[in-house]
Amino acid sequence: MSDVAPLEPAESEDPRRSPPEWLLRLAERAATRPVPALMRPPAGRGRRAAVLLLFGEGPFGPDILLIQRSMLGRRHAGQPAFPGGGVDPGDGGPIGAALREAEEETGLDPSGVHVIGTMPELYIRHSDNRVTPVLGWWHTPSAVHAASPREVDAVERVPIAELADPANRLLLRHPSGHTGPAFRVRGLLVWGFTAGVLDSLLPLGGFERPWDRGRVEDLPPDAVQPRRA
Repeated sequence: MSDVAPLEPAESEDPRRSPPEWLLRLAERAATRPVPALMRPPAGRGRRAAVLLLFGEGPFGPDILLIQRSMLGRRHAGQPAFPGGGVDPGDGGPIGAALREAEEETGLDPSGVHVIGTMPELYIRHSDNRVTPVLGWWHTPSAVHAASPREVDAVERVPIAELADPANRLLLRHPSGHTGPAFRVRGLLVWGFTAGVLDSLLPLGGFERPWDRGRVEDLPPDAVQPRRA
């Protein structure tokens, strides 16, 4: 009889740690999705930034982590958003920035996140940011909260099924005249950049359901905050 003890299963062999097939397919499709003309970063302009699109498996099925930005913020005050921010020199790139910002804003443990890939840069004209969306699988969820009160008012795991529910979907008309997708979920009105990204990802993950695109509402005045110095 051999006296060599059997090897314990490696962590990577634990199916709970492996991204689900639907998320791998979503990430593969998102990586090559064409960038709309209005969101293509202009040459030589824009601050590098990154956001974390963190998917997990919650009590109501697949979900994604969103934050409610603080009304004290300089940009996008009060808006629901993905965790994220500017790329600092020590981040090593967008992935490091997305994980660092998510930890600072929500208190999540980055060791519980498996980064799957990134999407092409998207340009936000209002804030002059070139944003790289980073896709992650939350294989070992940690407790999250508004860890940086000056930046974040609340943190919410939003079920994908609620985002895809036709009753929660609409188009919002901005005072500028632009109309874009929006979601009403968990007491949040998700619009702008965040809603646009979610709107593009739902069909890529196989979650899209027919909804009434004739449901158009004006953006509430209190949702538009003046730009701060």
